Amino acid sequence: MTSIGKVALAAFFFIFAGMAAAQDEAGPVDEKYTWDLTELYPSVEAWEKARVDVMARFEEIEAHRGTLGDSANSLYEALLLISDTSREAARVSTYASLNADENVRVNDTQEREQLSDVMHARLGEATAWLQPEVLRVGEEVIASYIREDERLERFAFGLEDSLRNAPHTLSDEAEETLSYFSQAFGSPSTTYSMMSNSDIPWPTVTLSNGDEGVVDSQGYSRFRSSDNRDDRKMVFDAFWGKWLEYRNSVGAVLNSHIQTQTALAKARNYDSVLQRELFQDNLPEAIFRTLVTEVNAALPTLHRYFKLRAKMLGIEQMRYYDIYPPLVSLDKKFDIETSKRITLEAMAVLGADWVDMQREAMNQRWMHVYPQRGKRSGAYMSPGAYDVHPYLLLNHNDDYEGLSTLAHEWGHAIHTLYSKENQPFDTSFYSTFIAEIPSTSLELILQDYMVRNAESDNERLYYLGSALEGMRGTFFRQTMFAEFELSLYEAAERGEALSGQRMTELYGELLKRYHGHDEGVVIIDELYTNEWMFIPHFYRNMYVYQYATSQTAGTALYASIVEQGKPAVDNYKNLLKAGGSDYPYELLKNAGVDMATPGPYRAVAAKMDAIMDEMEEILSRR
Repeated sequence: MTSIGKVALAAFFFIFAGMAAAQDEAGPVDEKYTWDLTELYPSVEAWEKARVDVMARFEEIEAHRGTLGDSANSLYEALLLISDTSREAARVSTYASLNADENVRVNDTQEREQLSDVMHARLGEATAWLQPEVLRVGEEVIASYIREDERLERFAFGLEDSLRNAPHTLSDEAEETLSYFSQAFGSPSTTYSMMSNSDIPWPTVTLSNGDEGVVDSQGYSRFRSSDNRDDRKMVFDAFWGKWLEYRNSVGAVLNSHIQTQTALAKARNYDSVLQRELFQDNLPEAIFRTLVTEVNAALPTLHRYFKLRAKMLGIEQMRYYDIYPPLVSLDKKFDIETSKRITLEAMAVLGADWVDMQREAMNQRWMHVYPQRGKRSGAYMSPGAYDVHPYLLLNHNDDYEGLSTLAHEWGHAIHTLYSKENQPFDTSFYSTFIAEIPSTSLELILQDYMVRNAESDNERLYYLGSALEGMRGTFFRQTMFAEFELSLYEAAERGEALSGQRMTELYGELLKRYHGHDEGVVIIDELYTNEWMFIPHFYRNMYVYQYATSQTAGTALYASIVEQGKPAVDNYKNLLKAGGSDYPYELLKNAGVDMATPGPYRAVAAKMDAIMDEMEEILSRR
């Protein structure tokens, strides 16, 4: 989809951290720790009026069909109408989504979210003619119009991107036909979400302390970090044993998604789904290939971490269920006010203007902070309300993970604020390739701050171990996911069958290689090779590798800040201020990071080794 087309989907650009079922915690919540949606619309009635008004503009948009080449003014008026409509549609969708996530069990809010989805689908239908017509008008005429009318400058990058998409743009009729199926193309993801969050009857286990727990996605995430190794194994066996019962069904659902995306890529004249996904942001394939090559070359560093983990946990042979317990315990609580204070103190390295902006924003009702019954789990930042401000969903549990998540999501939020202050709506929504850079860099800043201010070696080890686990989970694990996802698309493109069992075989080969199974580093039980069924990101089309590239870029930019100070801070902020005004690869190169070269990836592995050096030095003193 071109930059012009992306505007219509702006409200769907959420930054997620967690996709599990809704929380079950209940209890009174202070209003100041919930977001204020009246800043979007004062009432549901006002929201409904805005939604109807958006849909009323669709005929007017259609009326501009065939006029783009008449004059510069005709082109401007059509693009302005589409932009203004998309802008309000994004606000409508943001309200509906946030309201629904407060309690996923409320039918009225879920229905409003569905209505906003329909609105966006209809907007896509109403604008399906736009790109083919831009191509018919042609580059020469478009360029002359931009020179003639300065008002078109805000649309120049989107028009350039539309023209770049000429080889993959279909006829008006074909584009319009495909737009009718936009909701249907998302059915596999919807089906998977319903199965994993609602339909599977999760088992209950009795832990070694006598407590009973339901091993659903939340229970699994909680219990797998238990200090008791037998409990960990029991939880793994119960969770993956239940998933195994649904392997054929989940395999069929994921295969449906893979086959759909493969067909769509072919219909648009792409050689592969990978080419299509990289083309969207004009990314060179060398980025993906270099990431995979360098991460595989760095597997000895990952294996070193596993061996250090085994030593610190007192385990002779690491197994897959030994990855998640903390290396040392930390008897500290980080309530939300403490977390806000620490985050602001840590961000001082980014300058007073950053801290002042973040402090002021944190003191507003932009966040929904605590878990409560029916609330969506995980965390995200929603940037869709361009004329208001970003919103953040958290499920804060007063622990270090909650503190780190707060810093992560506020990295997204400050990015959004910088972008909207410096960009018009049409170039304010930055690409996914850029999106995770400020979030991961803020996590790094926080980690360094916590290590510097730790009160004991044990506390320092905790933060260093958390940093290692973050790199494992993002740099290595997400790249492993990317390799698996690519293997599925390549199999489909070769015409091979993809059953649930075949997916397990493909995933198992990667899981064992990454964890050094054959070398005896981490033993992977066959049951656990069904883990692919638990990952919702596979329904988001070659998305996961960008977590690894973003962490890599964030590491490089933060290293420059540490070494150079203010010039590097200014460079970093300029990247955030650029929003989506250029292709992400170019924006990062301008910021001094070339993601198509090995250097940035090798620096991540080197940092991980340096952390382990520091940990081993501390351990040697004990």
